[in-house]
Amino acid sequence: MTAHTAAPVRGRSTWTPKLVPALAVCLAAPALFVVQIVWLGWVLLALAVASAVIVDRRAGVPLARGEEPSIARDVSLVAIGQFIVSLIPLHAELDDAAFVRFTLALGGAVVVPYVVSRFVYRDHAIRFPWRGGGRWTWWQWAWLGGVIVLGYLILPFYFITSGVYMNWPAVTTPDLIARLFVGVGAVGIWDELFFICTVFVLLRRHFPDLTANLLQAIVFVSFLWELGYQAWGPLLTVPFAIVQGFLFLKTRSLWYVVTVHLLFDAVVFGVLVHAHNPGAASIFLI
Repeated sequence: MTAHTAAPVRGRSTWTPKLVPALAVCLAAPALFVVQIVWLGWVLLALAVASAVIVDRRAGVPLARGEEPSIARDVSLVAIGQFIVSLIPLHAELDDAAFVRFTLALGGAVVVPYVVSRFVYRDHAIRFPWRGGGRWTWWQWAWLGGVIVLGYLILPFYFITSGVYMNWPAVTTPDLIARLFVGVGAVGIWDELFFICTVFVLLRRHFPDLTANLLQAIVFVSFLWELGYQAWGPLLTVPFAIVQGFLFLKTRSLWYVVTVHLLFDAVVFGVLVHAHNPGAASIFLI
C-alpha cells in the first residue's frame, strides 16, 4: 500500500477507536506550538502512541509489518516528527545559528519518520510523489494564478493591520532580504513534506479523506502559529491547510502543492519586505 493510497473507503471510518490516538497526536500540536506547554505536548504524544498500541492489540493488528495499516506505527511516526520539531523555538530568526537549528530540526522531522517507516517498520508508508498526477490541467494552472491574486489582495492587509509582520526580523539589507527569501521558501517546502506527505498521508490510511485532512490541519496551523501567523491568522491558515490537502488528493502531485505554497510564500516574502521598509517603492495597495 503506497503513501497516497489508503484502505478501501468502507474500511475507513471516523468514529472508531483509532480516533482517540489520532486526536491525541494532533492535539499535541496546539500544546507544543500554540500555548507552548511543551511537557503537555509530550504527554499527549506519549498517550497517543500508547493508546494506539492498545487499539492495534485489541483489533489484532500486528505492530510488526503486516498487510493492514497499523495506527500505532503511523501515529508513532507523526509523534516522532512533532517531538523533533518541538526541540527548537520556531520564532523566525535569520542568523546562521537559526538556519542550522531549523535545518536539523525540520529536516529531522521529515527524514527520521521516513527512515523508520522504510527501514524499521518496512511498510513504506511515507513517499514523496514529486512526479505524480501527470500533466497539469487548466484548472491547476488557473489556481496558481488565483493564489497570486488572493495573496496580493489579502496578505498585505493581514500582515500590516494586525502587526504580525513584526514576528519576523526586520529586513533592511540585501543580505537579510536574501536570507528571508531562502528561509520562507525552505519552510514552505518543508510544510508540504511533513504536514501533507507525512501527517496527512499517514492519517488517511485510517480515516476518510475529510477527517484526515481536518486532523492534519490542526498540526499545520499550530506550527504556523508559533512561526508567526498569529492574531487572526488562523482564518487564513486553516483554509489554506485544508485546501493543500485537497489539492494533493486531486492532483496526486507533491510538485504541484509545493508550487502553490511557494507562490503563496513569494507574496508573503514581498509583504514582509514591504512592511519592514515602508518608505521604499511597493506594488502593494496598503
